[in-house]
Amino acid sequence: MAEDRVTQAVAVARELLEADGPDAVSMRAIADRMGMRAPSLYKHVPDKATLEVHLIAAALAELGQALRTDRGDLTSLAGAYRAWATAHPHLYTLATAQPLPRDRLPEGLEDEAAAPLLAACGGDQDRARAAWAGAHGLVSLELADRFPPDADLDAAWGAFVAAFSG
Repeated sequence: MAEDRVTQAVAVARELLEADGPDAVSMRAIADRMGMRAPSLYKHVPDKATLEVHLIAAALAELGQALRTDRGDLTSLAGAYRAWATAHPHLYTLATAQPLPRDRLPEGLEDEAAAPLLAACGGDQDRARAAWAGAHGLVSLELADRFPPDADLDAAWGAFVAAFSG
């Protein structure tokens, strides 16, 4: 029963995050949505950081799954990465804009999420990390609306892929 409450709390936290951003996610708001008082929620979930770890784990698992494209090349991976991040901007930002709580994530999750990119980069970890940094930078700037209004983002993504494919 307690695990069901944790699962429910994580689902509610995600709903709040995806709909209204990180400021909407509070233990009180989650408890209200679950029909309980905040002190009761703390019996199931020790703190907001625990909920965030669950959300980050979900984000990594989903993003890793999205990257498992049929072609597995950098063009399709970049498209899948951008599509997932822009479809889930608040979850993406939560998962990527702060230090990764590696010690609290399921073992192997980070490697599993990175595997498609590593494969597309021929197993070269440095190249894969550089490619990820470029994709992360592009999508983070896109989500923050930092490009000029007339910027051709599809062309920028194409140039990015070409730089790593050559």
